[in-house]
Amino acid sequence: MMSLGGDWARAWITLSAQKISEHRAALNTLDRDIGDGDHGENLDRGFQAVLPQLDALPADATPADVFKLVATTLISTVGGAAGPLYGTAFLKGSVRIAGLTVLDGQAIVDLLAAARDGVVLRGKAEAGDKTMVDAWTPAVDAAARSHASGATPTAILIAAADAASAGALDTESWIARKGRASYLGERAIGHRDPGAESSALILHAAAESANS
Repeated sequence: MMSLGGDWARAWITLSAQKISEHRAALNTLDRDIGDGDHGENLDRGFQAVLPQLDALPADATPADVFKLVATTLISTVGGAAGPLYGTAFLKGSVRIAGLTVLDGQAIVDLLAAARDGVVLRGKAEAGDKTMVDAWTPAVDAAARSHASGATPTAILIAAADAASAGALDTESWIARKGRASYLGERAIGHRDPGAESSALILHAAAESANS
């Protein structure tokens, strides 16, 4: 298992880009059911734009340096709501862990909580609205419980990712209260929120990178 420092942060974002690319069509399909149909396309464009920027970072870049770069790149390149939402998540997370070269369990919880709070702040959504918050909130809660039980930082990330996946799945049975999907009323039932699904993919990338 790698130490959760700058190398891990780079690996997380690199694997996130790979996962988003692999699931681009599936994310577009989810979004086509209840939104504009371009969530996967937009996110893929953003994360592909991040990759060359990562290569330009100095070797001793901290996790916060990596996440700040991700934030600014996503905000400037991703269309629709996803860019500002993910950008704010990574930006708020980077601020919360600024100055740390290696993240311990508490720092991981703080990072995830700050990222979730950034999404809430930017999107004005809360748990139960059928948005990406419904992946992030259970992820944060699971991370906090895992940390309180004495789990390692990697185990905390695994717990968070699993909870995010479960949260994304839960959105299938809900009426949406935010975004384009909210106009569909009961017709949104049976469709998973694409932002919650992409959030779960990105959190699994964080866990897998830590566990490699």
